Amino acid sequence: MTLPPSSLTSLPPVQNLRSTVTQALRTAVIVGDLVEEEVYSAPVLAAQLGVSATPVREAMMTLARDGLVEPVKNKGFRVTAMTTHDLEQQTQVRQLLEAPAMQAVAGRIPPADLDALRTLADEIQTAAQRSDLVEYLSSDLSFHSRLLAHTHNDQLTALCTSLRGRTRLRALRTLAESGQLIHSAREHHQLLDLLASGDGAGAYRLTLQHIGHASRLWATGSEEQPQATALLDLIAPTERPRT
Repeated sequence: MTLPPSSLTSLPPVQNLRSTVTQALRTAVIVGDLVEEEVYSAPVLAAQLGVSATPVREAMMTLARDGLVEPVKNKGFRVTAMTTHDLEQQTQVRQLLEAPAMQAVAGRIPPADLDALRTLADEIQTAAQRSDLVEYLSSDLSFHSRLLAHTHNDQLTALCTSLRGRTRLRALRTLAESGQLIHSAREHHQLLDLLASGDGAGAYRLTLQHIGHASRLWATGSEEQPQATALLDLIAPTERPRT
């Protein structure tokens, strides 16, 4: 299938080509530039990226392991579909895992690590200002992975990072082009301020809000939460951090 000219652009020469191609294709799937249920061949994608077919095939196999695409014999790779219901359930899992994790690490992150995280938060905000979605999603993934690492729970970090890396954010490009993504980018600095001050309850609440953007504002363009799947409403108030 031939993509619209704006979907993928030629990549500059880099040392780690496979990683760069993987990031570009992952972003294309997440934001909807590569259409769900469509089949794409490695040579066609490679031509549009300005690279050979080999790193594209390798990248697509990585995305297949993450569940973003699936191989189609003698044709290429089909982009897997994710419904709004799937996105909401995925987001609820992340909220249930990451919000308590941020509450737990509040006040426990060394100053040097906070400085490194602030640098990543700066990169996220700069990418939002430039509407650079590849850099935005890459830096966002690194930021949250490094934060979760402070729980010292490798399985938690791996699970949350995997879920974050295979979501679908179909409205993200529109939000970036309209300037609305900058507001979400600022939440990374706000979260670090809460963690640095030891405000676990505040970090918990902001994490719920920040992750909620993934399946609502970023994915659909609306903040409205589906009533039928409001799992967080089932959590007893005594189990939530006090405000």
